[in-house]
Parts: sequence; structure tokens; C-alpha cells
Amino acid sequence: MTEPGFETPPQVDLRIDRAHSARVYDYLLGGKTNFPADREVGDRVMADLPGARADTTAARAVMHRMVRRLAEVHGVRQFLDIGTGIPTAPNLHEIAQAVDPACRVVYVDNDPIVLAHSRALLTSTTEGRTAYVHGDLQEPEQFLADPGVAATLDLSQPVALTLINIVHFLSDEAAHPPVRKILDALPAGSFLALTAGTADVAPERMDKATRRYAEAGITLHFRTRERVERFFAGLELDEPGVVPVNHWHPDADAAATEHKVSAYGGVGRKA
Repeated sequence: MTEPGFETPPQVDLRIDRAHSARVYDYLLGGKTNFPADREVGDRVMADLPGARADTTAARAVMHRMVRRLAEVHGVRQFLDIGTGIPTAPNLHEIAQAVDPACRVVYVDNDPIVLAHSRALLTSTTEGRTAYVHGDLQEPEQFLADPGVAATLDLSQPVALTLINIVHFLSDEAAHPPVRKILDALPAGSFLALTAGTADVAPERMDKATRRYAEAGITLHFRTRERVERFFAGLELDEPGVVPVNHWHPDADAAATEHKVSAYGGVGRKA
């Protein structure tokens, strides 16, 4: 049985009795595509870390600014978004296609709930195209070979790989190899846009948040700025480099963020 409003694909086990990182993220964003197990984790995290909801909102907002800058300033017209999460308007393709309706976007996620709502990710302009591929960051060979990717993206032309708030669910050993494999598959002129949680700002509180997630079977790996910068090794960092996400090309809303956000973000170009 699902909650009202959910369209469940046949033969998909949503495992609503267990918290899922994408649904906890949705709850922290104030969304409605979550279940009691997700809300329980979210409430415990917010009790220990009062800025958790603001951190999550800031990470979502910097994605908008990164995509807009990639399209407006760097001329990127193709995007590969991995760890898409629950659709939350405006979605990435809406940001990109507002700059150029011909932009093309492929979304990748492994949460059955995202699959259930994938139609919301496919509302492309007539000039552009969007596709949803069910896949896992740790298995790039599988989703890169998916026909939906080949039908949507021209991998001989620059692509922006976007990894927003996903790598902190993986250790360095698990995250770096697949990220590098994907970048190796993309042509020169492509970009990496990445955000990752950090304990640099509030180590004791983030340690509590880590324990709360671990209690629900979700492992977190917060990184220092230097460890986040490792993802951009060999890339040309866009200014201002790897910084707290509310300091990355802030608009009025980001500049108004008073608390110190526990996430770093950056954009780098493959030469």
C-alpha cells in the first residue's frame, strides 16, 4: 500500500518501512514524497542539527546557480545528473532550458520512488530532451551504456556531470573511481559540478547527524575542504573554487543565509 498521490511501477518494492536518503532529503526540503521512517530520521537530525533544513535548501539552491552558470557563462547544453532525488520544482532541466530550450538532460537515480515519479522529470521543451535512467553512481558502466543516454546526449560534445549531495553517502574508496570513470567517458570541455557535506563547521553536531543516519542504516562520509577538492583533481576549477555552497556565486537568497552551511561545492572543467 502506498500513500495518496504515489504512482508505483509494477513489481517495484519501495521499502517504505526503511528510511532512504533521497526521501529524507525530500523531507528536509519540505517535500511530501516521504514516509514515516524517513520523517523519523529527518526529525532526529533536525533536533541534533537545527541548521539541517537550511543546509539542504542551500545545497538545492546552489544546484540551480551552478546549472544556470554552466548554461549561461560556459555554454553547456548537455547535463548528466546522478543522484537526482525526488523531483522538486524547478528541476534541473527547467533551469537549463530556461537559458536555452534546446538543452538536454539525463537523470540517473536508484531510488524506486524517483522511478515512480520520473514522469515529472520528462517534461522537456519541444526543442530539448530529457530522459530518466534507473542506475547507481557506483555502476557507471551500466547507466552510461543505457540506450536512454545515447538517445539524449551526444558524448562527443561537452557534458556537465552534476553530483549534488550524493558523494557524502560514499567513502572515498567507493566514490572516486566511478566519478573518474564518468569524467573519463566525457569529452574535453565537459564539467563536474559537485556538492558534499562537511563537518568542518560544526563537527560535534555533524557527528550526531552521522549517528542518526547510521541508526537508520544510512552511512555518511563528511569531508574536509581538501578532500572535496580531490574530486576536481586534473580539472580547471571555476572561480571561486571549492567553497561553502552559500558562498558559490551567491544570489540575494544565498547571501541572506546567516548560519554557516555544512556543505562545500565547486565546478571544474575538463581540459
